[in-house]
Amino acid sequence: IDYGVPFWAKPPLSSWMTAFSINVFGNSEFFVRLPYLLVSIVMIFLTCRYSSLNKSEKLVPAIILLTIPEFFLHVGVVSTDLFLSFSVAIVFFSFWEYILSSNNKWIFIFFIGLSLGLLSKGPIAIILSLPPIIFWSIRFSIPLNKILTKYLLLGILLFSIITIPWYYLAEKFSPGFIDYFIVGEHFNRFFDSNWSGDKYGFPKSQPIGIIWGFLILFTIPWIIFLITKLFKNINSILNNKWRLYLIFWLLWTPIFFTLSSSLIHPYILPIMIPFSLLVSEWWNEMKNKKTYLFISLIIPILLLLIYPLDWSKKILHNNTDKYLIQNIDHNKSIFSLNKKSYSSQYYSNGKIKVLNTRELDSIIYNKLIFSIIINNDDYKKYPNKGKLTLLKNNDKKG
Repeated sequence: IDYGVPFWAKPPLSSWMTAFSINVFGNSEFFVRLPYLLVSIVMIFLTCRYSSLNKSEKLVPAIILLTIPEFFLHVGVVSTDLFLSFSVAIVFFSFWEYILSSNNKWIFIFFIGLSLGLLSKGPIAIILSLPPIIFWSIRFSIPLNKILTKYLLLGILLFSIITIPWYYLAEKFSPGFIDYFIVGEHFNRFFDSNWSGDKYGFPKSQPIGIIWGFLILFTIPWIIFLITKLFKNINSILNNKWRLYLIFWLLWTPIFFTLSSSLIHPYILPIMIPFSLLVSEWWNEMKNKKTYLFISLIIPILLLLIYPLDWSKKILHNNTDKYLIQNIDHNKSIFSLNKKSYSSQYYSNGKIKVLNTRELDSIIYNKLIFSIIINNDDYKKYPNKGKLTLLKNNDKKG
């Protein structure tokens, strides 16, 4: 994620897609985000395809999905969680298709989905996908042993061909990657919210069970309707293969993360598709459709309305270094005091370097011409600030 430095925290699929988009269309903010927008659109169409509503209402799950805050906020955002969600969806839908048709191709698409998940965010894709499918298969006496006996070797071969080469090469050319990514990112981060070995993030110590709070908060208002329907129809659901399949898919992720205190709200993104499909299952029984739709549209409409306003511009200016280094002469040296942001790396084309206070004193002493980004608090404390000229600033830095 930094120029010339191997990035150990995530696998490369989302970065590959961004790099491909930049190479084909050009280096702009829109094309950096384009792959994520396209994947979001594919996920929307996938959701419509598996709607059990009639032809005239096929778009209902898509509308629900787009008005779920968690999904809406990720459309077009550069995020590994979006590609993970897409991969998990492929796994679940392909397994369902195989159960319905017994067509061999779906089993191979199933393994491709797992492979993409491993290249999207790592082994967590397997952890979030396989247990609910196994539980569901046991409930309905699906002969998994026969399926596995028939296709397991070919599936593992396909899975290995897609995933192992990159992991092998990553470790070969950047020794220590496997230990950091598999042990550190998956086990140490899960069990220790204050994991000191984290190279990229920050301590995310949350109350145990906060994942359920995220699920409720980021799926309002639809969560209210869904909880009501689940409780009222629990007996019939237990015998409905499709609805129970969606429920296992939906509930396993928050159940798995219940005991982890090191997490953030995008961890629920992979279950937004089953969530929207479950809501749509009882769409025709919904008495207050207009009320739910009105409330669900508040966030998208508010964002559209506030975007041109001054205070929304202030939020943007304060949370990216883009506006600080715009129009700065990039032919001259540009630095950041103590640490640099990802946006400053992107908008300076990788030219920005980190300095400490002693190094800053040295280049001032040598009367070099340069630009430097400094946090406002550090700027106030810096004894030689009188020798610097303020070019631009915001509420956080200048």
